[in-house]
Amino acid sequence: MAEEKNTVAVPFALVGFFATDKPIEEVINTDLSTEELEEIQQYLAKKLFKDPNVVVAIYPAIVPPEQAQEAIAELENFLFNEEG
Repeated sequence: MAEEKNTVAVPFALVGFFATDKPIEEVINTDLSTEELEEIQQYLAKKLFKDPNVVVAIYPAIVPPEQAQEAIAELENFLFNEEG
């Protein structure tokens, strides 16, 4: 009898910042191809995780600067809230 694998999806977050003196719309690459996104996901999986079978799925998103502090606070609350 074959052993069943119990695959789970575990959320994780990478938070970063970029600095520019140009309008945000001019510096963000909004036309990532499916292949480019897959390449980024594979790179992250390879560099962040020991298990070569880990699959990473990402959704790139930019938070407007005026909402950055609120977004970080929400992420912190989500990660460290003891009520959940």
